[in-house]
Amino acid sequence: MAALGSASAALTALDAVAATTPAAATTPLAWTVEAAGRTLGIQRPLFLVALPVAALLAWALIFRGADGTAGRRSRRLLFASRFLVVVLLVVAAAGPYTVTTRMTDGDPQVTLLVDDSDSAAVTEDVASQLAADIEAEGVPVTTSTVARGEESPIGDAVAANLRPDGTVVLVSDGRVTSGRSLASATTLARDLNATVSAVAPEPTDTEHYVTVSGPSKTSVGVENAFLAQVDGVVPDDVERATVELVVEVDGEAVARETVNTSGAVEFSQTFETTGTHRVTARIESDDRFQTNDVFRKTVRVVEPPRVLYVSRGDYPFRDYLSQLYDVETAEAVPADLSSYHAVVLQDIRAEDVGNTDALQRFVIDGGGLLTVGGRNSFENGGYDGSSLASMLPVTTGEGTSQQTNLVFAIDVSGSAESGMRVQKSVALDALDQLGDENQVGIVGFNYRAYEVSPLRPLGPNRESTADLIRRLQSGGATDIAVGLEGAAQQLGDRRGTIILISDGHDRFQDAATVADQLGRDGVRVITIGTGPSPNEQTLRTIARASGGNYLRADETDRLRILFGGSNRQYAGDGLTVVDQNDFVTAGVELTANPGSVNDVSVRSGANFLVAADDGTPAVASWRYGLGRVATITTYAGDGTLDGLLQSPDSLLLTKSTNYVIGDPERKASGVAEVSDTRLDQPTTVVYRGGERPRGVEGLSFSAVSPGVYEATVVPTETGYRDVLDTAFAVNYPVEYAGFGRSAALEAAVSDSGGTMYDPEDAAEIAASARDSAAGVQPVRDDWAAAFVAAAFLLYLAEVLVRRLQVYRGRTQSEGGLI
Repeated sequence: MAALGSASAALTALDAVAATTPAAATTPLAWTVEAAGRTLGIQRPLFLVALPVAALLAWALIFRGADGTAGRRSRRLLFASRFLVVVLLVVAAAGPYTVTTRMTDGDPQVTLLVDDSDSAAVTEDVASQLAADIEAEGVPVTTSTVARGEESPIGDAVAANLRPDGTVVLVSDGRVTSGRSLASATTLARDLNATVSAVAPEPTDTEHYVTVSGPSKTSVGVENAFLAQVDGVVPDDVERATVELVVEVDGEAVARETVNTSGAVEFSQTFETTGTHRVTARIESDDRFQTNDVFRKTVRVVEPPRVLYVSRGDYPFRDYLSQLYDVETAEAVPADLSSYHAVVLQDIRAEDVGNTDALQRFVIDGGGLLTVGGRNSFENGGYDGSSLASMLPVTTGEGTSQQTNLVFAIDVSGSAESGMRVQKSVALDALDQLGDENQVGIVGFNYRAYEVSPLRPLGPNRESTADLIRRLQSGGATDIAVGLEGAAQQLGDRRGTIILISDGHDRFQDAATVADQLGRDGVRVITIGTGPSPNEQTLRTIARASGGNYLRADETDRLRILFGGSNRQYAGDGLTVVDQNDFVTAGVELTANPGSVNDVSVRSGANFLVAADDGTPAVASWRYGLGRVATITTYAGDGTLDGLLQSPDSLLLTKSTNYVIGDPERKASGVAEVSDTRLDQPTTVVYRGGERPRGVEGLSFSAVSPGVYEATVVPTETGYRDVLDTAFAVNYPVEYAGFGRSAALEAAVSDSGGTMYDPEDAAEIAASARDSAAGVQPVRDDWAAAFVAAAFLLYLAEVLVRRLQVYRGRTQSEGGLI
């Protein structure tokens, strides 16, 4: 009994030490071994050193001074019994355990993220009942309100609540007004193997809002197109809802019409006076919110820019320009160009241009130059080697056979996994557009970059390069910046182009910064969007930052125009827009085909905007000094621009001219400019003049460059606000500019592998939570209690045996030893 008591005291002491020992301290000393498909382990193996001490103690207590009636054999059996009890207790204190993998129900739970913002206020409040119904199914629910009032940072909330292999259920219309986008949160979800599901309640109230779009700056006498649009939601039990829309310009009604819930009114306006004009749209609607029933827009009207038109021929393009600008005509460029915003040259020989030195200084100092081709210009006008040619974004002669260094940066991350087959198909199609003379390398990337194929001539390696693309495997987080850096590393010191193939769902935000630096180093990035819902905004931003352009997955044939070379000649039908993201070509629809084009090629660093049917540049642009230069090199057989002078193609000519003009007020002094904004959102007032503006209430101007001063204003009420010589509009918060289930919500659910539920689907949500929690998982079983129980039973059995010996009279010893 004394021996057992001592062992129990030792075990109690060891347990006390174990209870106060941090897991971090004991874990490194743990002992494990694999056996029969399971892990056997001792959590605190140092406790086993107590075994020899316990053995000596038991031996001393049983054998030392053994002068009683008990025989030696009985003492040996007692020692073995007590020692085995001590072994069991010490092993129990050491923390024995096993780890096996087996099917478990897990710990199912549901996290409900509830949108209580104003845009969701027009829908049914289902969150409380939904949570109760899910709990009634036996699954606990954690409810968190993630948006209130005029703020809807739903993307931030989703990202903050994601857990590896977990799921969140969003009760929301999915309209994000601040913070990260749902697309960004979805990228994080895919990286964590988590899912985003949603419940989008149906609207219970009617709600309308109105907006106005159109130019913010125009010239006197120019016809401008505007669009007043009404949108909103109506309950299912309302067959049709209409509102009366009234549009006013400077307080006078210019349009009045009854429109449906999703309707619009187009109207035109020609302003005859300079200054800031006010366009206001109102709707008469008996709905929940009144603040979004009025939308305001300001239009800054300036004098028509002065344009010098230089030509030796009589072309209709001159009359077209006169309808839009203050045009003067000359047969040659004069020495003084200070009064003009831009110079237009049409079909003129280099020797007839006039004062090219003055023209060059004019452009370098910020002026614009538009050069229009024809039968007497470019290769037909002696441009090669002239002073004029150095300013132009194109050179005369064939330039498509140049060798170009191209590196494909292919996104193989988890965000692209579901569309990896499409990703490879797009990459292979893009590769097929490239000429044999190009040097081509391949880099795959997720959160790291991997060299798939070194930079090498494409001609003899086309098939092996394609095979390497086919063998790409997906997985990992997405970091586009890492992919760009990996591609740049492969280029080394060489100038070239990176072709980024990705869905654009980037977990990080520094890809545009890397692209900007690449552009400064002479490397442009062409982005190609893939997948069911590519993040086009991110891909466009990356391309624009480097001076490249964005292509959709079905536009890879544009690469043939840029890099086709001699064995991959482009063959189109009429004019083709190469870069739809440029100011000149954005929104342009081309239907005309003048038929002829000058023999030119685009300079390195210039923007290739429109191609002729054989791939020759038809429109190109670039910056020259502080100025802007564009060329239009397509023309008809009679030297005119033919169908380009008619709508809709004429927009290309207008935007090309506006591009080289730039800011029509850049020559003005003492003028202010400010953009329209929304309530509580900052906007910047820019003043150009000789002295800093003073005494402007609530504004403090700071110099940002010589003669340019800026101040920031945060409006606290809607309406129009005057500042200096201009005005700006303050509209309702963006929270009230969208109602009903958003497309971004559906995309987030689809892209993450989640489910769109109805409010009545509590049982399905609970079942999904159980399915997600259940699975084959490693399960740890602790055996300390079993060892203690075994020690107790062994001790109890030994005591019972000794008591029986006494009862049967087989021993005279009270302890039961024979």
